[in-house]
Amino acid sequence: MESYRDLIPDRLKGKLSKYRFEIRHIIVLFAVLISFQIILALLQKSLLGGFLQGTQNWFQKYYAERIAIVTSASLELLFQNQSPVKADYDSTGSAMVYSLNVFIKQQLIQRSIEDIRLILLKDKRLYVISNGQAMYAYSKGTLRPYTGDTTSGASQAVGYFLSVQTDLKEHEKIISALTSDKTFNVLVPFVPEGEYIGALYMRITPDFSFLTNEVRANADELSIVFSALILVGLIAIFAVSSLAVRERDEMQQKLFAEHQEYLTNQIRLEKESLFTRRIYHTHHKAEKIIGFIKEDARRMNPQNLDELKARVLTYANFISRIIYDMKWYDQDINTIVNPIFNADINSVIGFIVNNVFLRISSKNEMFAFRLSLEPSLPPVHVNEFIVWEILEPLIQNSIDHGGKHSLTISIETHYSREEGMTHVTITDDGVGIAQELLQPGGRGIKRIFLEQETTKGGGGMHSGYGCYIAYQLAVGKCGWDLDAENLPGGGCRFMIAIKNE
Repeated sequence: MESYRDLIPDRLKGKLSKYRFEIRHIIVLFAVLISFQIILALLQKSLLGGFLQGTQNWFQKYYAERIAIVTSASLELLFQNQSPVKADYDSTGSAMVYSLNVFIKQQLIQRSIEDIRLILLKDKRLYVISNGQAMYAYSKGTLRPYTGDTTSGASQAVGYFLSVQTDLKEHEKIISALTSDKTFNVLVPFVPEGEYIGALYMRITPDFSFLTNEVRANADELSIVFSALILVGLIAIFAVSSLAVRERDEMQQKLFAEHQEYLTNQIRLEKESLFTRRIYHTHHKAEKIIGFIKEDARRMNPQNLDELKARVLTYANFISRIIYDMKWYDQDINTIVNPIFNADINSVIGFIVNNVFLRISSKNEMFAFRLSLEPSLPPVHVNEFIVWEILEPLIQNSIDHGGKHSLTISIETHYSREEGMTHVTITDDGVGIAQELLQPGGRGIKRIFLEQETTKGGGGMHSGYGCYIAYQLAVGKCGWDLDAENLPGGGCRFMIAIKNE
């Protein structure tokens, strides 16, 4: 099956790849959209309710007035056409009474109409007609005027009529008032044959809640359907997004695994490369030490046997350490730093100077040493031959970059009881280190301590590893501090700071 990714153009795919969306981003987006939809639905319902309420109020008044107008017109026609003279078949005017009663009854059976009364003025008297008998009596002149009797139920109609009588007579227009939330009092001028004689009063309570409820229900259903469609769309988007995120995560996991494997290989290759460089760098030292052993063996006699034996043993132990280093490129830290080691830095310095550097035949012409070693220097828990491998390249570097004959190399050791620190300094009075090598390089380390950085003018295949290996052992393995600087009067200084435990 073709993946949905194959359907996306490469140009669009490249633009989309610039943005990273996680599942949490999609969930937040869904939550925001759903919240907005709920708020929109509630707001729409509120606005629709307000609109329907306003519309219903207007239509209720319009409906009440229309009914009152029709009723008034019908009564005017009935009033004009029904007269005592026409009621020949019944001396009591039964035709008029019957017609009016039927008409009023038909109106009152409607749920919205609560009261109908004719309020007529004659000879400055007020007459209230609510049925056919009263109408007949009024036409015969036998109806009694209204005297304010509250038992007849006409007091509300008469009171409202009297309050608007002047305006009703002058303008002959419909007057209506809302007395409660839904009930209207309506007065329609009563003008049979064009002459104003009173008003038709109607109390009407129109109820259109069934219509508004139906509209609200339909709106709610529409909102639910709309929300359901949006939800289905969001679920579909979520499914597609989840698939995309899952595929991306799987790809990231694969890339991470490949990157981890690549880093592992790189670390292994770097360790092997460092191991190889250390072998190349130390093999000539081993050759030189073996030459010293051969020379001591030739010079051995009963008088110097003990002295040469101790020196040859030290040489042999150093060769053994070199061979051990050749066997393991990733050495166990316990073979370097261990509480069982108690190396005397002063003894190591003295042995290297007297039995390695000063054994060179031309030493008097090339360089001289000046030692200032504090006797109370505490031992360090580091293999003494590791100390040898740290100090020897630094001393050799001073010899190599001295740049003049009769070079003087000063080595000092000092112990600070207040700080609990041992300080070792190797100083020469040569030309100093090139300034660019004292600038920070990779990882903030001075370039002189980086691999393939050499102070030798000609360089060489195996140049640039002495200070690098010394730094890796001193700082990386032993946890010491190692730094280099040029002196104001010429020459350079290597400084080692050791925290004594």
